[in-house]
Amino acid sequence: MPDALPRIRRLALSTGLTYNVHEWGAEHATTIVLVHGFLDLAWGWDEVPARLADRFHVVAPDLRGHGDSDWIGAGGYYHFFDYLADLDDVVRRLGRGKVGLVGHSMGGSVAAYWAGTRPEAVRALVLLEGLGPPEATTPVPDRAARWLDAWRVARATPRVMPSLEDAAARLRKHDHLLDAARAQALAAHGTRPVAGGVVWKHDPLQLTQGPYPYRVDVAATFWQRVTAPVLHVEAAQSRFRLADADTARRLAAFPDVRRAVIADAAHMMQRHQPAAVAEAIAAHVLAAPI
Repeated sequence: MPDALPRIRRLALSTGLTYNVHEWGAEHATTIVLVHGFLDLAWGWDEVPARLADRFHVVAPDLRGHGDSDWIGAGGYYHFFDYLADLDDVVRRLGRGKVGLVGHSMGGSVAAYWAGTRPEAVRALVLLEGLGPPEATTPVPDRAARWLDAWRVARATPRVMPSLEDAAARLRKHDHLLDAARAQALAAHGTRPVAGGVVWKHDPLQLTQGPYPYRVDVAATFWQRVTAPVLHVEAAQSRFRLADADTARRLAAFPDVRRAVIADAAHMMQRHQPAAVAEAIAAHVLAAPI
């Protein structure tokens, strides 16, 4: 498998944060940007980038507050559209012409918003269960109250795990298809040592619920502006798949869209079936007009 290990660079963004970015493949080829999901990191794409590197220039950033990218500073928060500003600079700096844009889960929401904001910059869009969460029913004032209360404790009591083995076990607890070797590798990449053990690299502030609920009607105004062909990929065993009617309603907002299902995979499909995920991405990008 070519270029199994990434080239890693530190990229100072115009947003003021420094991003940790993984790259594979030839820089003159079409760029594919992989946008990971909530509490994940660039290493979480597992073998997918290496399987694309012989045909594409592949870029996978750690989003703000994740992996080895900067956390937001004192007084700041992770409002969702901040991720778009970061992604905009990553693509501007590293993309080669129109890019293939791939987002998993939360990263799919980021990617789809950006594709609707910069439609001229996207050759093809792939969303891995990336149509957003179910719409919230909690009143916004109640969400705001929880958000205010969460500030006081978010970073005050970090959860320390005794060892990498314990971290790997936690990953497997929430991902029943994750094998032991992959779990150990992800735990090593996704934690940092502290007194008494290890902690996850993501900012604990990420675990707080923001004050603004997800709204499909707002997202649809972005989706309608996506001019690139869209592939929405679901995992056959995923517990995070939306109801079929809700999925169809959301996909109907895209002008050009099709669906696919990955067998023998759950929500973290890039871990379970990296070859199938990579091939679905490659085929969709290569079929799209340049």
